[in-house]
Amino acid sequence: MQFEVLAKCHTTRARVSKMRLAHGVTMLPTFMPVATQAAIKGLTPQQVEALGVNLILNNTYHLNLRPGIQVLKEAGGAHKFQGWSHNLLTDSGGFQLVSLSKFTKITEEGALFASPFDGEPTMLTPEESISIQHAIGADIIMQLDDVVSSLTVGPRVEEAMWRTIRWLDRCIEFHQKSGKDDTQNLFAIVQGGLDADLRDKCLDEMIARKNKVAGYAIGGLSGGEEKEIFWRVIKQCAERLPEDRPRYSMGIGFAEDLLVCVALGVDMADCVFPTRTARFGVALTSTGPLNLRLGKHATDMRPIEEGCPCPTCASGTSRAILHHNATLETATAHAITQHNLVFQARVMGGAREAIINGTFPDYLKSFFATYFGDAGYPEWCVNALRSVGVDLLEGRPDAKVTPGDGAKWEYSDAA
Repeated sequence: MQFEVLAKCHTTRARVSKMRLAHGVTMLPTFMPVATQAAIKGLTPQQVEALGVNLILNNTYHLNLRPGIQVLKEAGGAHKFQGWSHNLLTDSGGFQLVSLSKFTKITEEGALFASPFDGEPTMLTPEESISIQHAIGADIIMQLDDVVSSLTVGPRVEEAMWRTIRWLDRCIEFHQKSGKDDTQNLFAIVQGGLDADLRDKCLDEMIARKNKVAGYAIGGLSGGEEKEIFWRVIKQCAERLPEDRPRYSMGIGFAEDLLVCVALGVDMADCVFPTRTARFGVALTSTGPLNLRLGKHATDMRPIEEGCPCPTCASGTSRAILHHNATLETATAHAITQHNLVFQARVMGGAREAIINGTFPDYLKSFFATYFGDAGYPEWCVNALRSVGVDLLEGRPDAKVTPGDGAKWEYSDAA
């Protein structure tokens, strides 16, 4: 990996970087769509490429179960298997320790899974996780971490944090011995739950191993914790992680979350949100999510968003036809998926352009004002951005501020 910081925001901790990997250059900050089973649901690799995406995520745990490592090896790796010629990141399977916890038993050796398909037991050790990711051939591979729900408290959180550090050492050793560390780049994952002291201890250990890892991820969040705590953990980690390594916040997909994380110093994020929500008939726009299942869209001949360059909007596909077939026809899910991925790319592309031009604080103010409008700014966003010198309420004395996560949704035709 070649990683170069090209520009920094003069107010926040946001930055623009160039990350060169074996399959090309990816500009940061960026959002990574999730191709869990080696496919963005509903789209071909050629369609994804045409949207301007050049870094996606595959799931190690699921690809190990199906199609299996032998098939991936025979195919020449996941790039060839799925027809993807650009950059690829694989998670380690650690998240499945939480999402499939009823099938999982954690020991120091590793995680013993019962397959959700046939009940067959599988031991995923740090070494095995790296071996699987070697077979997948991803450009960025993640250490196996001991993941607990972000809502977990008590001694289990510290136990998981220290085990994650020990597992990192095992991942590093196996990866270095493999001889693949020149083409596949290992990232460490900072754990410690919502406890600032545990996060600092983990950061101390992870930073001490800087010369053995290519980048860092902030894990263990986006599990239902309060957003006021979420942003403080992101800020704590991003401030301490090395300047010359990319920083990846795992499981972040809402537009407001992405921009707050970028302002706090994060370079990369991933989430199933834009593709999954598309399959439920929800399109992402600069004025908030658009629930196309609602009757008020039944006769609306406008595209999802005027001026959007995605194939769906550019072709003039109306909200009316998308409403007509939402959740019924796969073609509609495909159309909204393409739009949502372009929306995410435009949010991050706009951030990169603004950082380079020295206008990122203005970009944040403009985006949030348009996105939330009269609904009011989420209080946590106001607090997070104030912590890095941007006041969303400046010049807006009548602006509303709403408590809680402040997520904006269309729930009814009256919305």
